[in-house]
Amino acid sequence: MLYLVRHGHAGNKHAWQGTDELRPLSPRGRLQAEGLVRLLAPYAVRRILSSPTERCRQTVTPLARVRGLRVTDEPRLGVGVDLDRVLAWLGDRGLEGAVACTHGEVIGAVVERLAAQGVRFGPERRWLKGSVWVLDGLGGQVARARYLAPVPVPD
Repeated sequence: MLYLVRHGHAGNKHAWQGTDELRPLSPRGRLQAEGLVRLLAPYAVRRILSSPTERCRQTVTPLARVRGLRVTDEPRLGVGVDLDRVLAWLGDRGLEGAVACTHGEVIGAVVERLAAQGVRFGPERRWLKGSVWVLDGLGGQVARARYLAPVPVPD
């Protein structure tokens, strides 16, 4: 299994004055990051990978701290990545038990492409901030996917 995480809320990107790569989580996003610890509590997590953006790293840092794992930057999870390259990488057996934090655009494209390939999805095809897609059947082919809604946090 691979746990594909959408980063938590990071405020309005148009109001952010710095580079988008450095945009941090908002207070709401930090609560979503803490909620990720509870959301993934029943699952075996062996590694934690992140898009090389601050908001993604911050989303998985509480989980890494609780699990005693390092957060490793993975460029294939970044904004504007080649979808075919990402999908080929998702079949890597070395990703078994990995949490991979990325962006809504990446998750949306992955979900839609996998659905078109016949992967069974539950009734929801969403990717809210702080949510997780559990992709099962790694090792060359994702067979099914299950959505874990984010832990509710105040606005």
